[in-house]
This record gives sequence, structure tokens and C-alpha cells, in this order.
Amino acid sequence: MSRLRSVAAAATAPDRRAFLAATGAVSLSAGIGLALRPGSETPARATAGDASAVSLSSRQAPAAPLAPYTRGTTLGSVAAPRGGSGYRRLGDGPAWKRVVRGDLATPGSGRESRRTALAAFVQFTDLHVVDVQHPLRYEYLRAQTSSAWRPQEALSVAGAVSLVERVNALRGAPVTGSPLHFVMTTGDNTDNNSRTELDWFLKVMSGGRIAPNSGDPRRYEGVQDSGLKLYWQPDAALRDADKQLGFPHIEGFLAAAIREVNSPGLNLPWYSTVGNHDSLPGGCYAPGDSFFAEFAVGGRKLMTLDEQAGKAIWDNVRTGGDPRGADWKAMLTSHTRQMRAVTPDENRAPFTPLEYLKAHLDPAHTGPGPVGHGYSQANVDAGTQYYTFRIADDVIGISLDSTDPGGHYEGSLGTAQLKWLERTLKEHGKDGSYAIVFSHHTSRTMRNLREDPAHPGEARHGGEEVLSLLGRHPGVLAWVNGHSHRNRITPHSYPDGGSFWEISTASHIDFPQLARVIELVDNEDGTLSLFTTLVESAAPHTTDFADLSQTGLASLYRELSFNAPGSRTDLSGTPEDRNVELVLRKG
Repeated sequence: MSRLRSVAAAATAPDRRAFLAATGAVSLSAGIGLALRPGSETPARATAGDASAVSLSSRQAPAAPLAPYTRGTTLGSVAAPRGGSGYRRLGDGPAWKRVVRGDLATPGSGRESRRTALAAFVQFTDLHVVDVQHPLRYEYLRAQTSSAWRPQEALSVAGAVSLVERVNALRGAPVTGSPLHFVMTTGDNTDNNSRTELDWFLKVMSGGRIAPNSGDPRRYEGVQDSGLKLYWQPDAALRDADKQLGFPHIEGFLAAAIREVNSPGLNLPWYSTVGNHDSLPGGCYAPGDSFFAEFAVGGRKLMTLDEQAGKAIWDNVRTGGDPRGADWKAMLTSHTRQMRAVTPDENRAPFTPLEYLKAHLDPAHTGPGPVGHGYSQANVDAGTQYYTFRIADDVIGISLDSTDPGGHYEGSLGTAQLKWLERTLKEHGKDGSYAIVFSHHTSRTMRNLREDPAHPGEARHGGEEVLSLLGRHPGVLAWVNGHSHRNRITPHSYPDGGSFWEISTASHIDFPQLARVIELVDNEDGTLSLFTTLVESAAPHTTDFADLSQTGLASLYRELSFNAPGSRTDLSGTPEDRNVELVLRKG
């Protein structure tokens, strides 16, 4: 019998799963991703007359189609610019074709007629659900880096909800028609390590009403009504720097941006992986500093900074030269007189790793499950943010915590977690299970070996060590991650061990704002294939500046991200990084 059995057969193997759970090798949520199918949840909780209660907002998935299909994916159409220079409007663009990659194994002829579907899931990454009015944001560094502030950021909640709507509308897995089993978010779910953002993110994923506003509940108090030319002032007549590039004047934009949004929640179970923006102030400074905590909830916000001071701060951030943020604190203290008054808000306080875990375990955010979204009471007790779960009968998922509490936006693993990873792979390798590994950081961005203050003397381990460990275990099929905001798929092969694919996916804050469907199949010829299919949000490609509905804002979110000054044009990757079939030898 094949080492891997079909997804349908997976539901018939409760004894082994119970054994694995009892031995602590798999989380208490094991198997939930297999038990819940699209369509098993009730439709979205929408009230009569709610403009957002359209068909795509339902938790009810459409009937499964004949496979394969392209509608609703980038195999059908992709948002693309129309016209020449300046601010460019988006419309329906040509599809991205599927590419077969045989870097690690030769694709066999006739495999299309033999293949068996084993698992299918969706990857979200780098949602960056952001409170744009948060006092600790460093928009004033925009001249140094385009990621410090983006014109589309005020619409991140509407954009994330539209992505949920897209997944709910998918008619199964695009290649095989198999049910989609779960969604995994691979970190940077929030932007400012803020309780407000964490609440918004959890409601986006599990369902609920979100007012994407903090501080004064009646009005916006951020850089976009500051009158500063550094930022797009959408409601004002001011000819700011972005309007000089063609950005529009949109009356009522800010009022619409902070208006309540309704998320139906995913119709699939979902799991969570932590990223550096979820753990660290600014995504790069060591947590736990009372100065930053008090500043976050306070009533002062810096919106402008001279170029020389900004360059010094950004150089320290980029190089990781000041992980505790002493230079940032000194700069904020010395610029108190330049700050503007905003409404204090206790909900902007930073959350701790323990609070992150407990929020995921809160029954109010369970949605379609599983309880804890991968995290369990065992994580709370041990103070860890890594776990395993069962994807299919012979496939496990492993979610890592690649953030470094010592500070800096690049990551690494502590020795205890690295040893746990090796034990987990060995244990499941003995029973014939394959593994798919999830983390926030890519192998190339795990170069930060700064000591974790909570574990003095414990070594940190970078991407090369993790690659070497995964390569020693033939059961590893893929390492799925984000962080880089770019699509990139890299083959890894080891002569004395296995081979696997590293699948890195672009963010949902920067254009092209993509999620990825991943399907695993057995080709019944000694090889496996991983199919990846990129999807955009459900919002139309075309925008109407007069349409400030929830859907209209989600479309505008995409178009603004395309036109954001300084945005990169290579984040979608090459065709070999997008819609692909990745062939592997069976271990």
C-alpha cells in the first residue's frame, strides 16, 4: 500500500491520531482540519439590509466543480495596470499560466490520469492588519523606506476581509477539486504588536464586526489628515507629494476607512503562525519595555522628522544595531514638542506572547475551529508558540516560531525549539508520515542569532542550520513561509537525505496582495506533486472612486498598493514562483 493514503481514507484512522495526541506529538486540535468540510458551517451572520451580506460574504462554500478550474484564481485573470505613466488604474489582466518544475524529480508522463488527491489548504501571510493611528508607528521614516508608510494601509481590514471572501467562494482545490481543509497564516498577522490589531485580525479570520478605528471613536486622527505633504491627504485639496504623482482626491475616504466592516469569517478551520510584527514593537525591537508600552496608549504622536534624524533611526533598524531601541526612545523624547495630540487608547497596548496565545484560545474567536487555531494549553503552560497538527492521515504540519525576542526583524530558532523540531521529524518519520513545515521567516531571513533575554546562554540557529536539519529527513515535503513580501519557490536537495521545496509567498499589504492554494497529490509513479495556485481578494479589479462601500474600499486597497511610491515591481516573482506544479520523489 502507498505510504500516503488519500484524504478520504484519512478520516478512517482515529486510533493513530489518538495515540499521537496522547504522546504529545500532535496538538489537541489534530484532525479538525479533516473533519470540517466547506459547506459544513452556516452562512454568514448577516442582518437584513446589510450591504456587505453578498454571496461572497457567506461562510457557505459553493458546490464543488469538475476539476480543474480557474475561475477566481490567477489562472483565470490577474489585476493589471491600464494606461501609461503616473497613477495607473487597474483592470482585468492576462492570466498566469501553470509551470511544471522538475528540479527535484522528473515529471512522469500520464501522471494526470493517475494522481490521487492527498491534501489541500490555503496560505495567508503578512496580512499586516494595521491600526494606522497608533502612536508608535514610524510613518515619518517614509523618506528612508517605503514600508514605513503606505497610502493603502488605512484599508487593510477591508482588504483582509475580501481575501476571506475569496477563499470562501473557491470551489474546492483548483487542480483536484478536493475540499480545502484549512487556512494557515504564516505570521505578521498584525503590524504594531497591538491588542487592537490582534482583536481585528481574529475577527477577520473567525467572523465579526470590526470598527478599524482607535482613539477618538468619531474621527480619524492620523497622518492622512495632518496637512503634511509627506502623506497622501485624500480628503483635502492640498497638493501633497502623492497627489503630485496622480493620486486622487476622494472626499469621504477617511470616514469610510474607519467605518465598521463585517467579516463573515472563514468557512474553513484555520491555524496561526507568529511573525516578528506580532511579537516586537515596530516589528524589530525587543519587547517588554515600559516606555514603548506607555507611548503606545498615550496621547502624543510624532508625524514628521528631519531627514538626518530619520536616516540615523532607519540605519539602526536595518542593521539591527540597537535591538532595545535606545536610539528610538531618545529621538522620541527629544521631539516631544513636534508631536501632535491624539486621543489616548488603552486598547493600543502591546500584547505579550502569553496574551497572543490566550486570545487565540478565547472561545469568542474559535469560529470554524480548531480551538486555539493550533495553539493549546500546553503552549500556554510551556510558554512556547510552536506546535504540530495533522494535515492528512500520513502528513503532519509543523508550525515554528522563528521570531527572535532579542530584537531585529530577521529571525532564528532557539536550541530548545530546534531540538523539538528534530525529535518531531524523527518520531513521525518512524510511522511513515510526511511533513510540511510552516514559519514566518524564510531560510534567507533567518540570520539573526541574537540571544533571547528570557533564555540566557541558549544558542540561536539560522536558516542554513534549519535547512540542513530538514534535509536530513526525507519525509519533509515543503517549507512554507512569508516575511519577504515576495513570491519565491526554491528547491533544496541533500545527497544523504531528502529533498523539499521552500515556498515563500507575497504579502497582503503590498501589491500584488496574493494568497496561495497548495495541493498535495500522489502521482502513483514514485513521485508526488505540490500544486500552488495564487489567488487575489474577491474585490473587483476595477475601482470607482465614488464607491466607498466595503467592497469598493477593498478594490481601492489593491489599486493604491500598486501605485504606492517606492513599491517594488518584482514581488509577484517569476512564472516559476507563481502557479506551479512542483514534483518530488517519494521518500
